[in-house]
Order: sequence, then C-alpha cells, then structure tokens
Amino acid sequence: MAHGDSLPGVLSGARERFEESTDFTIGIEEEYQLLDPATLALTNRYEELMAAAEEPLRGRLAGELIASEVEFKTRAHATYADAGRELVEGRLATLALADRLGIALGVSGVHPFSPWQEQRIIDTPHYRRVEGELGYIAWTNNTWSLHLHVGVRGADRAVAVSTAMRSVLPELLALSANSAVYLGRATRLHSTRTQVFTKSFPRCGVPDPYRDWDEYAAFVGMLERTGSIVEGTQIWWSVRPHLSFGTVEVRICDGQTEMADALALGAMALACVAAFAADADAGRPLPAHPTGLIEENIWRAQRNGLEGRLIDLDRGIERPTTTAIEELIDWSAHVHGPLGIEPHIAGVRRMLAEGNGAMRQIERLEALGDPRAMHAENVERTRRSAEEVVATPAGAA
Repeated sequence: MAHGDSLPGVLSGARERFEESTDFTIGIEEEYQLLDPATLALTNRYEELMAAAEEPLRGRLAGELIASEVEFKTRAHATYADAGRELVEGRLATLALADRLGIALGVSGVHPFSPWQEQRIIDTPHYRRVEGELGYIAWTNNTWSLHLHVGVRGADRAVAVSTAMRSVLPELLALSANSAVYLGRATRLHSTRTQVFTKSFPRCGVPDPYRDWDEYAAFVGMLERTGSIVEGTQIWWSVRPHLSFGTVEVRICDGQTEMADALALGAMALACVAAFAADADAGRPLPAHPTGLIEENIWRAQRNGLEGRLIDLDRGIERPTTTAIEELIDWSAHVHGPLGIEPHIAGVRRMLAEGNGAMRQIERLEALGDPRAMHAENVERTRRSAEEVVATPAGAA
C-alpha cells in the first residue's frame, strides 16, 4: 500500500481530494491590518469586527494569529476573473464594515511602526496551539500576505507541480516585495516580512523536492507520528499541497497595497502553476533545484526586490531580477489566453516598469521622513486602488 493511503489524521482523505480536484480552480486570500484611524497604529479589534460582520461577508472573513489582523478569503472559482472580482469586492466590503466601526484598514507586508508587544493573539484552538508551541516566534509574527490556491488534479501531479514551483518563488517574492519599513525605519530589506515570518517559523520557507505523493506523504506522516504536527497547516512552506482543499497553495507573496498589483501577482503565480502542469502532461522534465540554491535567490529577492539580480539556476549565471520575471512571462505565455489572465499579466509588466510596493515605500519614506505619513498613503491606496479597479472598464476581469 502506498504511503499515506491508510494513515488517519493529517493525511486522511487528502490523496482522494487531489485525485478529484479540478484543474486551475482559483481561490485568493489577502490579509488586512486593523488600524486606529487617528494614529494608524495597529488596533486589537478583530473580535469586534467579526461580531459586526453579516453574511455573506462574515463567512469569507477569518482570523489570522493577531487581533489586529483579518483575512478575506474568496470562494473557489472556475476562472481567475471571477476570483479576482470577488477579491476586489471583498476588500471594499471589509472597508465598508470597518468604516462603520471606526476602524481603518491597510495592507503592507509588515506594519511600518506598531510594535509586536502591543498585539494580542486571538483565542482559537489553532492559534492557542501556535502560541503555546512557538511563543516569541508567534508573538513577533506581525505580517500580512497574499495567498493563491490553485486546483491541480492528481496527487502525484500536484506534488510535482508544487516541487517545480519552488524554483520560481524568488521571482514571485521579488515582484511582491512590499515591506521595506519596519519598527519605524527602512530595514534595507525589500521584504522584511520574509525575515519576520519565513525565516523564523519552523517547517517554513522552501521545502525539499518530492518526487511523488508517496514520498511527500511519508514525510508528512513521519512528522505526525513523531508529534511534530497535529494538523497539516502547521507546515508553513512558501508553496505547499493544501491537504484539505486539493490545491497547490502559493504563500510567498507580501500583502499588496495596490489592488491591481495583487491581481497581477495572483495571475503570475497561476500562470506558473498551469505552465508547470502543462510541462508535466507533455512529459517535459520539471525543475527540482537544490533547496540551498533556491534559498540564495530567496535572499536576493528579500534583500533587493526588483532592483537586484537572481541566479539562473539552470545556467549558473546572474541576470537582473526584472529579466528573470520577463522570462517567466514568456515561458508561460501559452497558458495566459486559456486562463483569461492576459490583462493581469500586463499588470506584471507595468510593475516591472514602474516598481513595486517596497520601492514606493522606500521613496516615500525618504521624501516624507515619517513612517506614519508614509503609511497614511498606504491606507489611502488600500481603498482607492480597489475603487479604481472597479471603475476600470475591464474591472477585475
């Protein structure tokens, strides 16, 4: 019998969910900072926000570790256009709810000045377990991210695609970098969130390559048998097979202030998943680069974002990060039309030309000299950029 087929607990039913999954269904999640509208400091009002939420919004909101944070999760959609539309509508609906309660919302990978000591862990079984096990590591994890779930049919195929996605995580991180200011100062990192979360949590970052479901399930089963985990979501990798949903989940990206940037990032990640799946179906070999080399590129992306250079892991040479992302766009071009993501891939090209959130934060902090003033602009753009997407003729489509 294959590893994991009869294991109870974490892996129970997981293989079957992947075998029954539908290719390229889409779910998107983004996390919002709950802010005092006068000071723009984080405020611990998650429970109040949830108590005031009504359906259907209430069913789409979730807690995310600290009481000054809330997550919006779209449903699973057959098309990226529909998922993107719900993400935009969800941000605007959450803003409207927050307005009624006198709470401001913002998005960036970290909060630029609120100290972690003032944040409270929410009271749920999952997060009580996280805090009880991790202590300081959980307390300091004041981070906000963008996650993409993509349905991939077949357990072996999903593991192969998840393994291949490891190699493009640095490009996605560099594009998404949006956390250059933390604890009141520019950190010299374009993605401080990567340092605070990915480099601190156990079972996080870039996973090892797995050949197939059996090898992956044997690893997960060992973690469960040895008491390392009691649920699959305690594996916090930057890309992972999601055992409950039958999806490949891409978790590397900083939260995006600009709505159009969030949609562009999701489209780029989806394009990579679909292109790797097409390569697998055609019998083309998928990348399984050494974790250490991918981590070197992760560091380069974390440190310099779009302004740095990444290693071409096949040729062993450097090239500008923007060139590496342009190569991903060209490589995956054959899936853009069928997935209906061409307008958002154009948004990726715009980001390469105009810069990303980290570059704007660095420039605005230098110009304004005040992280609060900088964040006031982030908060304004969190709202205004969603309104602009709705007002654009193509909308979120």
